[in-house]
Amino acid sequence: MSDVIITVRGENEARIAPERAVIHLTIRAEGRERASAVDEATRLAEPVRQSIVDRNDSDAVVEWSSTRMTVHAERPWNNDGKRLAPVYHAAISFTVTFAEASELSLWVSDVAVRDGIEIGGVDWQLTPQTRARTERDVAAEAVSVAVARAEAYAAALGLHTVTPVEIADLGLISRQESAAAPQGKMLMRAAAFDSSAGPGMVYEAEDIVVSATVEARFSAS
Repeated sequence: MSDVIITVRGENEARIAPERAVIHLTIRAEGRERASAVDEATRLAEPVRQSIVDRNDSDAVVEWSSTRMTVHAERPWNNDGKRLAPVYHAAISFTVTFAEASELSLWVSDVAVRDGIEIGGVDWQLTPQTRARTERDVAAEAVSVAVARAEAYAAALGLHTVTPVEIADLGLISRQESAAAPQGKMLMRAAAFDSSAGPGMVYEAEDIVVSATVEARFSAS
């Protein structure tokens, strides 16, 4: 009996608690003069910046950055369809990385009540070291699943020796045979936000799902 070619797919995933919370915040101000808008944005931004520095010094903040202030002007229309005098808008943004969701919640509860604050979304992340290690382990286990499936198919056919011929990320083998080419992924789930507690803000991080799918081809005899 000639060798039989067996093509299988192996999947695996791991759920890891986030290690970092990255939040984006923008401070906006406006005025009839460019200078007044800039001054107001600077005044509003300073206590926020200082609160970040204080938490950075206490290790609650892992890292942070801010953009240069941006200023633009627009001329609004009144109800009679006439253009009014220019209004200047100034904005400065901060990106802050926290080590714990509880510290993030406390900080947002503090700064959100200030004037001109616009709270953006939160990106939940793993450290680069954890992400690399987890992706490696998940991919290796996906390969093990593919091998086990191939061995099960071979045993069902009364074959005993399974030899790997080809292995690839999802879509790289099937792409040669079909137009469909789905891609593997690392899914980063969004945070849950709970405002039911009143003025305090609570961020609850869901696990980050790291998944891997491989395609493998084996020769069985």
